Amino acid sequence: MLQNENIYLFLLILPIVSFLYSSVGHGGASGYLALMALFSFAPESMKPTALLLNIFVAGIAFYYYYRAGHFNKKLFLAFAMASIPLAYIGGTLEVDASIYKKILAVLLIFAILKMLNVFGRETDNIKQIKIWQGLIVGGVIGFFSGLIGIGGGIILTPVILLLHWGKMKEAAAVSALFIWVNSASGLIGQLNSGVTIEKASFLLVAIALIGGVLGGYYGSKIINNQRLRYILSFVLIIACAKLFFT
Repeated sequence: MLQNENIYLFLLILPIVSFLYSSVGHGGASGYLALMALFSFAPESMKPTALLLNIFVAGIAFYYYYRAGHFNKKLFLAFAMASIPLAYIGGTLEVDASIYKKILAVLLIFAILKMLNVFGRETDNIKQIKIWQGLIVGGVIGFFSGLIGIGGGIILTPVILLLHWGKMKEAAAVSALFIWVNSASGLIGQLNSGVTIEKASFLLVAIALIGGVLGGYYGSKIINNQRLRYILSFVLIIACAKLFFT
């Protein structure tokens, strides 16, 4: 992994990605996968590495959002009951590399829209989520989380906001823990199916945590830097195009 000829540029961008994702309560797996795709990392190392990074960065994000009082336990449980076991099942499955790239590219569209604040509208008219709604939404997102190597927050947050199940900060806090449990479940599924984690991945974790800590702190308290979001969106668009057409 560290033999990539552009590894220093990758390591420079990595904490910026983790900062931006953590600031909105996300672990950043879609961003890490996009970066790894841009830098032509081996597909077999991408999924476990992204999930490992997710566990640490999403954990940091949740800590700050929880301390700021934004966590809704009931809303989280509605999604997590089905997502955790299905993320494990998804993690045990292998996907053809070409299909994997296409699914990831589609999911990156959600990440781009989130960074551009397309789903950033809040409302005071909050609706109570029904158990069956949480099971379906959480189960579907959880399965694809384990299958692709993301935590699912990049999809869950827009869903919460669009269906008025919570406000922005509340959605971020719920998504952060949702990402953590799905990433852990998906990674366990992968490890049990024979996938190994490269030692270099832990160096990436240390670097990503720098951005994750800063992003979680500032995101839970103040408004995020929109200009940096536009830059990240541009990077994600390039990665999305590369995944679609290679």
